[in-house]
Amino acid sequence: MTQPLTGIRILDLTHVWAGPLAVRFLSDLGAEVVKVEAPYGRGPREFPYAPLGGWLGGDDHGEPWNANAIFVKLHRNRQSLCLDLKEEAGLELFLSLVEVADVVIENFSARAMPSMGLDYEVLRRANPNIIYVTMPGFGSTGPYSDRVAFGPIVEPMSGLTQMLGYGPDSPRNSAMALMDPITGTHAYAAVVAALQRRNADGHGSRVELSLHEGGVSYSGPWLLDTQAGRAPHCVGNRHPAMAPHNVYPCKGDDAWIAVACPTEASWRALAELIGFEPLPDLESRKRDEESIDAAVAAWTCNRGKEEAAILLQEHGIAAGPVNTTPDMCADPQVQARGFFDWHDRFDTPMPGSPIQASGVKRETWTVCPLLGEHNAEVLSSWLGYDQSEVNDLTSAGILFDAPPG
Repeated sequence: MTQPLTGIRILDLTHVWAGPLAVRFLSDLGAEVVKVEAPYGRGPREFPYAPLGGWLGGDDHGEPWNANAIFVKLHRNRQSLCLDLKEEAGLELFLSLVEVADVVIENFSARAMPSMGLDYEVLRRANPNIIYVTMPGFGSTGPYSDRVAFGPIVEPMSGLTQMLGYGPDSPRNSAMALMDPITGTHAYAAVVAALQRRNADGHGSRVELSLHEGGVSYSGPWLLDTQAGRAPHCVGNRHPAMAPHNVYPCKGDDAWIAVACPTEASWRALAELIGFEPLPDLESRKRDEESIDAAVAAWTCNRGKEEAAILLQEHGIAAGPVNTTPDMCADPQVQARGFFDWHDRFDTPMPGSPIQASGVKRETWTVCPLLGEHNAEVLSSWLGYDQSEVNDLTSAGILFDAPPG
């Protein structure tokens, strides 16, 4: 079945979050993806403790390397080729795959691929039309290029953390490594753009994305304030150009609702609903923000968060419940649009694609592969190897379907 990226072959060397997320977007649109994995790429044969996110289905099923729930969440629609790139024969085999691929994508440190003898010049010699995508934490140049990068470390350096928290004395990071999904989304768009350019001029390219710069690009009005000589300051859940704009307590255990009034009309509707004097302009509301917040909270705390959200929306006021993860999964909007998908071996609901477009067909999606599950299939379909050649590579310690014991 033809999908937007049908016929595009991708060699996926990514790990953790940013890279796998980018490739998941691409695979959801029909690209043929081979996950080239190291023998220990998913961890050892025996895990000393459960990984972040736990085990798929609640148990490691005797194969912990295949049951890591976070890995499974990010790796649908791939074929797995478990290949030891530290061996010369493994390196040669990989370059043979590059010859017939369209894209190679990785998010290692800046020095990782060159140290393996797989920098862009090597890949380009194997295939002049290859699109090579690299995502080092700080880019491949500059004084930080060799620094160790990790999402919660890069995020504060990007300038985003200065505006998170409840004031200048309590900066907080997002607790979710925002740099990873930001850069993963950028990388997905960059691959599509590079493919389009190659269609136009016939040339491959090297595409570089920096986690750090991805975060910097998300700087908001505070960047402009600084450039204009004004000192930005953290306002917590409030907004410099709206009042009220906050999160308020509701009836129930740790239940909250977010409310915002971006227009005079919505403010007047809210003031009438909660019985508050409709102050005439934003300036007066900002001066009396504490009293407004107290009045809104007094109204919301007597109502459940869903009830309050429905009533506020009926009056044209932007409002929504603060959902926990179970709330979000059961949300009627999410359910109605069928966002979650059941593509794994234990029918665990996983996030679907946020891209809904003609030609995007979920029925073609496949579950996250087992480690090395497609060794023979990939080498046969991409390179024409027969089973005896695959067996020889396995016996030689080049191919694996489980971490070495």
